[in-house]
Amino acid sequence: MTRQFFGTDGVRGTVGEYPITPDFVLLLGQAAGRVFARHSKTARATVLIGKDTRVSGYMLEAALQAGFSAAGVDIVLCGPVPTPAVAYLTRALRLDAGVVISASHNPYQDNGIKFFSASGTKLPDAVEEEIEAEILKGYQCGSSDALGKAHRLDDACGRYVEFCKSTFPTGLDLKGMKLYLDCAHGAAYHAAPAVFHELGADVVCEGVEPDGFNINRGVGATHTDDLAERTARAGADLGLAFDGDADRLIMADNKGHVYNGDALLYVMACERIKGLGKASGVVGTLMTNFALEKRFAEMNIAFERAKVGDRYVMERLLQKGWLYGGESSGHLIALDCQTTGDGIVSALQVLAAVVKSGKTLEELTAGLQLMPQVMINRRIVKGYDWQDNAKFMAAVEKAQARLGEAGRVLIRPSGTEPLLRIMVEAADEALARELAQAMAQALD
Repeated sequence: MTRQFFGTDGVRGTVGEYPITPDFVLLLGQAAGRVFARHSKTARATVLIGKDTRVSGYMLEAALQAGFSAAGVDIVLCGPVPTPAVAYLTRALRLDAGVVISASHNPYQDNGIKFFSASGTKLPDAVEEEIEAEILKGYQCGSSDALGKAHRLDDACGRYVEFCKSTFPTGLDLKGMKLYLDCAHGAAYHAAPAVFHELGADVVCEGVEPDGFNINRGVGATHTDDLAERTARAGADLGLAFDGDADRLIMADNKGHVYNGDALLYVMACERIKGLGKASGVVGTLMTNFALEKRFAEMNIAFERAKVGDRYVMERLLQKGWLYGGESSGHLIALDCQTTGDGIVSALQVLAAVVKSGKTLEELTAGLQLMPQVMINRRIVKGYDWQDNAKFMAAVEKAQARLGEAGRVLIRPSGTEPLLRIMVEAADEALARELAQAMAQALD
């Protein structure tokens, strides 16, 4: 079945433009509600709804709630919480599904709807296709005696804070460490400071004053060029940057170094795999730096690539029976701690490695020398077939020929935005930039 509405991370788009409109989201809630009710093991299905800090969240939350109620599904509302909090609470409360209203790292003008299963994982493709089939059946509303009810979970954030703290090793703390937190004016604004403060860290915060419009604006995990500078200016040992829904993490130290998802996955996997006492491996994506794959091979740690998207990393981990995976963008998964990518939990695992080893993050990543990657994003119309552009394909072939075995080219459409991502990886950053720009210009 061709998917009309779901992308790599739910349904996403510009607010006010189809499908991110109240009428469609109402229909989506009805359709999803019917599917969840069909699979529920209880007399009445119950779903949990969380959201980030976008102003449009109020409107979409009301539409979703109405749709679920019309389908005879009960609703638990938990307000602004990180996406991984919804995954955890859905599982902990034994609910049928969790729903997040968020466009993650996108600007406030965008929003989206993504779902979690009862086990706290992203929905399988088959269930999303089942929901799409129900959408095509149109509006349906039950009688008054069959409508769902809603109530608010007032301590949702507190429950999630305690869960995050439970993933940090017993007997360790963060006393004596000063942390700079950039919460992107997003869903982590009240949870992240509490977690790190309660574990003993001295915390300096930015991006904790959401107004509905400033989420991800110049801050967060997608704006980290000056993260190390801000960390040093705050007098902090380490800086932690989350995105709008707090499922991504980028870190920095006060010496000018920024650590992306590949570097943090390296630290986390090395620390945790060596303690397993058994064979295990790591899953990355097509975007993962080749140097990480090479380094794991030197350490006899198996490594595989999945399609871009944390859901695909998760699927490969489950297939292999492995525990650790992630993306360069900062989505990191530790299945012995959480069922999905979680920025706060991932930060705690990296910090645990720092505390246990007594080494700095710079020292822990000394064995990994990432190759320069240059990424250029070009806006495209939906459905654009870049492979049918002869001029562009000629530029791609020329770039690949110049790189040979010393680098690689990756072209892929974004699954969350109308963008074509052009990536070049090479030992020479100037060459990578030259080739990426040449390919981008060939699209004109």
